[in-house]
Amino acid sequence: MARVKSEALFHRPLRCEGVPQDRAEAARLCRLAVEQNCAFAQFYLGACHMRGEGVPQDYAEAVRLLRLAAEQKHAHAQCYLGICYQRGEGVPQDQAEAARLFRLAAEQNCADAQFNLGLCYARGEGMPQDQAEAVRLYRLAAEQKHANAQVSLGLCYRRGAGVPQDQAEAVRLFRLAAEQKHAGAQCNLGVCYESGDGVPQDRAEAPTAEAGAERLAR
Repeated sequence: MARVKSEALFHRPLRCEGVPQDRAEAARLCRLAVEQNCAFAQFYLGACHMRGEGVPQDYAEAVRLLRLAAEQKHAHAQCYLGICYQRGEGVPQDQAEAARLFRLAAEQNCADAQFNLGLCYARGEGMPQDQAEAVRLYRLAAEQKHANAQVSLGLCYRRGAGVPQDQAEAVRLFRLAAEQKHAGAQCNLGVCYESGDGVPQDRAEAPTAEAGAERLAR
């Protein structure tokens, strides 16, 4: 099973009703707010530059804007800036700095940051490896219905990594994420049904879960 990537965490754009969607206009208006030192606008416009939505993709400009917001303790900006350092996009790659920024955001109860910091502990990136701490952080994010965290925590229970092995709890977590249409969760749940781990063996149910994962992967 491919390990979960932090790239999956990006927030969905805010949606407003009553006007046609226009990312370029959203970016223009955010730029006006950036000039007034609005942390949310700095974050939003930085995220737009990361993804090339409404503005040209420009990682250096994304980092500049995210840093402005992060310095105002904007949790999601701290998390996004951490991802830039993790990937080496717009800044030299620095896993320790990425972990530091994830921690700042995680302390503000940002589920994405809790999940990403958990990954850092699980992999030993930017800090000593610590599976128990990874589990603690995954759990905090999973309690906020973070699907990637639910899957990662489920895998910990399935393997007995940082927690006692518990197949039934792994299944419960995979099911929560599968209900959010998480392809990895659907696949893992299918494997559990196939092998009879944590659930009664059901080879008919296994292909159903795995087919859902395949549909989402297309």
